[in-house]
Amino acid sequence: MAPREHSADETPRRPNSLKTEGLSRGQRLRRPREFQEAYAQGRRWAGRYMVLWLRSGEGAALRLGVVASRRIGGAVKRNRARRLLRELFRRERKHMRGDCDVVLVARKELLDAGWEELVSELRGLARAAGLLPTADNGSRYT
Repeated sequence: MAPREHSADETPRRPNSLKTEGLSRGQRLRRPREFQEAYAQGRRWAGRYMVLWLRSGEGAALRLGVVASRRIGGAVKRNRARRLLRELFRRERKHMRGDCDVVLVARKELLDAGWEELVSELRGLARAAGLLPTADNGSRYT
């Protein structure tokens, strides 16, 4: 099958890709200073697979920063851990409330956990941090 030709004024279209579903630039923490502020001014909640840091205040929006240190393993394992945490947050973000910066730090056990375990832990940490409604306030979200 020959590739489709495009006219000069028509640009090739991408199929619906993750680019449209991912976190935009404004929804991510990118600068080292933003991470340092989250660590210095924020609070932390630790779980078996990840640690959640939360910073609220001036300049905070529901943004995500992800950290996977060399303790996780080589580059392939660190990148996988980062991708998992980003995807977890992306899927749960719509249920979260508040203007705050969230930093998720991967723990080595993260790579051995199942998806449901990771979702459950993120929801528990987010609930403890006040990002999700608690189960006793009548919310159906569990």
